[in-house]
Amino acid sequence: MDTLNGLECFVRSAEARSFAAAGRRLGLTPAAVGKNVARLEATLGVQLFRRSTRRLTLTEAGEDLLHAAAGPLEALNGALAQLAGSRSTPSGTLKVGLAPAFGRDYILPLLGGFLARYPLIRPDWRFENRPVDLIGEGYDAAIGGGFELPPGAIARELAPAHRVLLAAPAYLATHPAPQHPAELPCHTGILIRSLQTGRFPAWTLRDSHGAQAPVGLPVSISVDDPEAACHAARAGLGITLASTAHALPFLEAGTLLRVLPDWHVDAGRIAIYFPAQRLLAPKTRAFVDYVVEQCRAQRLAERLSAV
Repeated sequence: MDTLNGLECFVRSAEARSFAAAGRRLGLTPAAVGKNVARLEATLGVQLFRRSTRRLTLTEAGEDLLHAAAGPLEALNGALAQLAGSRSTPSGTLKVGLAPAFGRDYILPLLGGFLARYPLIRPDWRFENRPVDLIGEGYDAAIGGGFELPPGAIARELAPAHRVLLAAPAYLATHPAPQHPAELPCHTGILIRSLQTGRFPAWTLRDSHGAQAPVGLPVSISVDDPEAACHAARAGLGITLASTAHALPFLEAGTLLRVLPDWHVDAGRIAIYFPAQRLLAPKTRAFVDYVVEQCRAQRLAERLSAV
């Protein structure tokens, strides 16, 4: 970097034949310009200027260096200016990892408005039901919930990651609705197997008073997809426990009803997370801000809250 600074000072001084004039162009004092040129001469082991009290004159080595360096220096400055411009304008490929259902139902509908605002961004969205390695896998951002924040990441919350018990009106018409979690073992359970562990998570229900109880549903039917569990419950096959993000369309349509509506599972939060970098890429900052803005405008946190 010292050599590059010295080269810039040399070229500008050679063009103006003056350290003072070069300094005015570069925003430096004449003394600073002179010192940078002197360091460059020491590094190269040649004298570039013959100095007098009135003006600078290039030596033969200085003439050769000016001829060789002036064009490439201008090209480099142009490339740096272009890069600085691209860093201030959101652009480029935006690689984002999204939980499949949440990404499809709540984030994908935002894409049109986002691209209208930032037409130079090219989305590369990966729908995966797992926490991704932002740095190791080259993701700009990711959206998901129910897991610990990866090291080196910052998160902004979008909504709570609540889970609720659900059943179809037809099922509740033939099976008395439980009044307490202790009654759940008497019902048909539709349980969701974890894709990561292959096991059934031991969820804990809680109510508004702080009481807690295990989800005691028997494993009558098991699936590995939350949406499939909701569809099975909608068919009247039993009671399932699903995230409010999966449940909301069924609840709004009235095809599923909450069972034990005063109880829910608190699995943390749904968040958009991104690398903890001081200089975040404009495309990433634009995406994070837009998603947070739109989720707030649509009251997503309120709609997905189980309380």
